[in-house]
Formats: sequence, structure tokens, C-alpha cells
Amino acid sequence: MKQWVVLSGKGGTGKTSVTAALAHLAAQERRLVLADADVDAANLELLLSPEVVEAQDFVGGKVAAIDAARCTACGRCVEVCRFAAIVSGDTYRVDGAACEGCAACRYECPAEAIDMVDRVSGRWFRSETRFGPLFHARLCPGEENSGKLVAQVKQRARHLAWTMQADLLLVDGPPGTGCPAIATITGADLALLVAEPTVSGVHDLRRVLGVARHFGVPAAICVNKADINPARRAEVESLCREERLPFLGAIPYDTVVTRAMVCQRAVTEYDRGPVAQALRAVWECLRAGLE
Repeated sequence: MKQWVVLSGKGGTGKTSVTAALAHLAAQERRLVLADADVDAANLELLLSPEVVEAQDFVGGKVAAIDAARCTACGRCVEVCRFAAIVSGDTYRVDGAACEGCAACRYECPAEAIDMVDRVSGRWFRSETRFGPLFHARLCPGEENSGKLVAQVKQRARHLAWTMQADLLLVDGPPGTGCPAIATITGADLALLVAEPTVSGVHDLRRVLGVARHFGVPAAICVNKADINPARRAEVESLCREERLPFLGAIPYDTVVTRAMVCQRAVTEYDRGPVAQALRAVWECLRAGLE
């Protein structure tokens, strides 16, 4: 089984549209498992109309909870809390949004009135789609540990892929180079980096390429919306030549991508125009890696 991840150094490059197109093309001839690792803003499900078959809470850590029956209102918890998470008054309580789960208040409470309880930070889902099983998740607003949730989504997807002897695990990654991107790229066989021909797009492409190299993951590059800035597109192609990286193709800008999104379709199953043709060319370059 191969594990491919689709990443970008910044948001808005079109990696989810590219992932959906690759899923459509791969599913025609391969057994496929999908994962959406952009848990802060999952979008792949919007194109695949998934039917949820399993849902589980994600516990991102611990949060303090005060038992009012045992609390003596001595105020020691307020003194030791560095995050101002203890709300005082006639009774004491914990502001869950401010609590960092350090447990200092629990250790210092003379009445042992404070417990550390699970913090439900989001949910992960297993769904069925027309292209194959999809694992995706939603992180609650303001919650942290998105890297941990990404790792859990990938672990579940990888386990199912091995169980069903799938040929490919295709992961739609998050933008940027932070913990979620690191959790996504770890253990991958290939990172497809989707760039856009802008100043920030080229800059951030170099950053995410550095992440791939740090973890020893081979990278290939394609440019989306390539014709909006030919000079920057040429800069990406030059980077590929200098770094001896596979350049898989240039995908033109076309509003057909938006129309396909509205219809909840991958652009390759919605249309046969220039964008679909360019994406099919990218797939043909990649599919040799599955042989």
C-alpha cells in the first residue's frame, strides 16, 4: 500500500480540488482509502457527499473541574493558576476555555476538590463515499491538539487500508508547515505539493518542501491556476529543475472548478475541459508509482 499526501505551503492553492480529482481517477482502477487531515477546516467531504457510518469523540487532553461539595473556597487555586482560569465567587468554578490542563490547581488544593477530566475537543468520522471510505474530523472552535487529531485520523485510515488491502491511502493535508502538516506528512511515501503562482505561494512552497525533506519524504510539484502569473509559474518550474524535483504539470485557472464544487463533484467527473485534462496528466505521472 502506498500513502500519498497532498500539501500546500498556504491555504487557497486548490489542494482539496486536486485531491478530489485524484481520488476520482484512482478509484476507477484501484482500491482506495481517503483521509482529510485538515481538521481545522475540512473541505473534502463537501465534494464527496459522505455517508457517516461511525463517529467518535476526540479527547484532546484534560481540564480541571471543581467539586462544589468539597470546595472550601480557600482561594489557593486562584493563586496558583497562571491562566486566570478559576472563576471565584460564592462558589469556585473553572473556565474550560481558559484552562490549559496543567493541573497545578489540583496538586495545590488542600481539600482535594479538583479533578482532571477529559476535554472533548472534537469528533472524528468514518464515512462511505463513491470513491471509497473517508476518514475526516472536526476540531471544536478554539481547541488545540489538531496535530494529535490528525494523527488519529491517519491511524484509523491506515488501519482500514491495510485491513482491506487497499492500493492507496490518499490524504488531503492541511495548509502551512505547523504540527498538523507534520503529523500528515510523517510516514508518507510521497508528498504532492500544490503551489500557486504568487509571491507568497512560491515562498511557502519552499517552506513546505523543507518539511518534506526534513522527514525524508519524496516530493513532487504541480502548479494550480498556473496561467494567472506566468512569471511565477516559471519560477516554480525553475525551482524544480534546480532541486531535481518532478514537475507534474500546470493546471489552468477556470471557473469550472467552482461549478463542480457547487455540484459536489470532482472537476474530472464534472467536466472534460482543460482543467480536467491537466489533472488527468498529473494522475498519469503519479500512477506509475503505484505499479
